[in-house]
Amino acid sequence: MAGKPDRGAAYPTSAHWGSFEVLVRDGRVVGVRPDPADPAPSPLIENTPDAQHHPTRVDRPVARRRWLERGPGPDPRRGAPDDEYVALDWDTALDLVAAELDRVRRDHGNAAVFGGSYGWASAGRFHHAQSQLHRFLNTIGGYTRSVTTYSHGAAEVLLPHVVGAAGTRDLLYRPPTWEAIAEHTDLLVSFGGLRVSNTWVSSGGRAANTAEGGMREAARRGTEFVSVSPLRDDTAAELGARWVSAAPGTDTAILLSLIHVLLVEDLADTAFLDRCTVGWRRLRDYVLGRTDGTPKSPEWAAALSGVAAAELRDLARRMARGRTLVNVGWSVQRARYGEQPLWAGIALAAFLGQIGLPGGGFATGYGSMGNYGGGSTRLALPRLPQGRNPVDSLIPVARIADMLLHPGEPFDFDGRRLRYPDVRLVYWAGGNPFHHHQDLARLRRAFARPDTVVVNETHWTATARHADVVFPVTTTLEREDFAASNGDLRLRVMRRAVPPHGAARDDYAVFTGLAERLGAAGEFTEGRDARQWLRHLYEEWRGRQGPEAGLPDFDGFWADGGVDIPHRVADTTLFGGFRADPEAAPLGTPSGRIELYSETVAEFGYPDCPGHPVWLDPPERPGTELARRWPLTLVANQPRDRLHSQQDMGAHSRAGKVAGRAPVRLHPDDAAARGIADGDVVRLFNDRGSCLAGAVLDDGVRPGVVQLSTGAWFDPSAPEVTCAHGNPNAVTADVGTSRLAQGCTGQLSLVQVERFDGVPPPVRAFVPPRIVERAR
Repeated sequence: MAGKPDRGAAYPTSAHWGSFEVLVRDGRVVGVRPDPADPAPSPLIENTPDAQHHPTRVDRPVARRRWLERGPGPDPRRGAPDDEYVALDWDTALDLVAAELDRVRRDHGNAAVFGGSYGWASAGRFHHAQSQLHRFLNTIGGYTRSVTTYSHGAAEVLLPHVVGAAGTRDLLYRPPTWEAIAEHTDLLVSFGGLRVSNTWVSSGGRAANTAEGGMREAARRGTEFVSVSPLRDDTAAELGARWVSAAPGTDTAILLSLIHVLLVEDLADTAFLDRCTVGWRRLRDYVLGRTDGTPKSPEWAAALSGVAAAELRDLARRMARGRTLVNVGWSVQRARYGEQPLWAGIALAAFLGQIGLPGGGFATGYGSMGNYGGGSTRLALPRLPQGRNPVDSLIPVARIADMLLHPGEPFDFDGRRLRYPDVRLVYWAGGNPFHHHQDLARLRRAFARPDTVVVNETHWTATARHADVVFPVTTTLEREDFAASNGDLRLRVMRRAVPPHGAARDDYAVFTGLAERLGAAGEFTEGRDARQWLRHLYEEWRGRQGPEAGLPDFDGFWADGGVDIPHRVADTTLFGGFRADPEAAPLGTPSGRIELYSETVAEFGYPDCPGHPVWLDPPERPGTELARRWPLTLVANQPRDRLHSQQDMGAHSRAGKVAGRAPVRLHPDDAAARGIADGDVVRLFNDRGSCLAGAVLDDGVRPGVVQLSTGAWFDPSAPEVTCAHGNPNAVTADVGTSRLAQGCTGQLSLVQVERFDGVPPPVRAFVPPRIVERAR
């Protein structure tokens, strides 16, 4: 194990936002510096020192006083700002949680334990909190799980019906590299832009952030970029992209209109459509208006999107003239009917006839994650085995509040009719649903319903403040691990840099303690401590690479600080084999081809996701009835100064605040109409809730649009508003994309904005709760 850190030492480490070094003096992190091998280090590393030693660190096990005194049960005051916690020793806290797990399993069954626990706590391969929790729960009989992701839930469910499961994996995890785009792509049209700050983040981090440089090199070598987005800076100015300023939520209409131009101007590749797709004639008839009387022409799309018909025609013709890659970013499918722009994007690429050509076709994810377009890892990375979950109870990840509020009620999901389980205990480790989820007032009501909520946390997040028992756990800097992401260059050692904060323990130690009390320690630990698990996982992975890889043993790997990952795939032409011979290399769809019309999806009978891509008018869009009351469209995109809500108290994140709150950007004309000046505190609101934010006037935001990034720590301490700090999920809608995918729809919402007059309430998001000593 690592010894006591040297005074003034530098420790290489990794986070989801890349590799860097932390500078340590007297057991405290005093600074950071970029990894010298990283050509584009993320500024997010600057948040680390403040976050590591912040007053919001959880320093000992605690239990909520009302839960201790009244026992398990629903409690409408769970999460109240004035809730009081009682400090416990570790043995008492572990005994209490083990006994409650045992009670719930005995009285209600293992399906009454929800362990979805959306991740992102650590880039480490072993100390991955979600995997640790799932492994533990599986050793004690299983749990209700969540499936899909907030990031691209609609894609995960729809794409297997359109291109098969293997094709979906390739689209999400093995897209063409930026080098291939630079070599082959004439035009990259991205719906949702190519936001550089998103590319600073990868699940597992990166040895080197290469996406930003890859985009710039492609532009330098002649690739032209088009960014279809309501935000001008969704694509870096250095790329010289053509900005198509479109009304939010109208991407499907634009995509269908581009297909319309290809059809009426005889630019569609019907030979490719006949050979490689099914159902294209049904879609053609819909686009031309033969089935519903409404041609999906550029004029029709212009009325919805605000993009001139002539501009749409010009774009379609330009796409047909050269090698074109159509990219639909993950943000676009995080909205009502989010399946439709994905399907329409694939259809457009098919009508262009370029799927399966180098640098052409369709993609989803460029500009959404740093490792997208950065190569792929052919052989799996080391990971902690989670075991088998014997409980067949699941929900789509974005339906947590529905599950807790409506036990026993039926719901649709990907052709199945399921029922929400009656969950009595929620165990969360390594995530923050009060960041990811929508309609936070509703989520608070949902978290009041279980008998018990248990959370492993490093800091007093809003989720921890809605828990009955909170276990303090270590950060990545307080333990040993190794890190890598899909397609990464190196598997990197993460050394312990500082001692654990207070009484914090590793998640592995917490679950080992619970497993011991529940008679499952042998199965959970397999007789290994944390260092032995690291050795075991590395050697297992090393064996899969084969002797030709020449990898050192664990001791050599640890001493060297990392190894280059062998067998990386640095270039991929998606669907190239299928295009060459669809009969010999069929897709995993019922037809073996790209399904522009899916009989399977059509037979589900979902009116909000029929058998081919269609325009479905979302209820929250400019021009709708709701827009009379809430005239502005909120775009709740990913933040540029942190990952999700992580390290929001850090220096880099704080520097972006306005009046101590999250910044909200709006067009100067919209601000003037409301008497709002730059720097004012404003209130965003609708019928779901409200939040305060700091106004930033920016003509790079389309008129009628306001942009407030996610991730400000939720602060319900002020009675005047749902969140005093600027969390947009105070106003977003908690409803699925459709009955097919039930994905997250937090990207777009209708709101009104007004100047907040008077003295705004203080931000108390970073003030820990009251903790008292337990009476003896």
